[in-house]
Amino acid sequence: MRDSARDVVSIAEGRTREDLDRDRQLVLALSHAIQIIGEAANRVSETTRESAPDVPWRLIINMRHRIVHDYYRINLDVL
Repeated sequence: MRDSARDVVSIAEGRTREDLDRDRQLVLALSHAIQIIGEAANRVSETTRESAPDVPWRLIINMRHRIVHDYYRINLDVL
């Protein structure tokens, strides 16, 4: 999760929201990295999740589900 989070930060660095509208590769790269984060979060044990209540586990996992299953309706403002 950390590696993919670093990837997201690196990919997004220096980019603007408008770049998402113009650059399909940027959207795909960010979406893929976020999918990896969400999949990894989904595999974290409930015990570990409970030990880190400040992490929005359900939101992270749900974002992955949205990207994978509802990819044609991804809100770029949220991405």
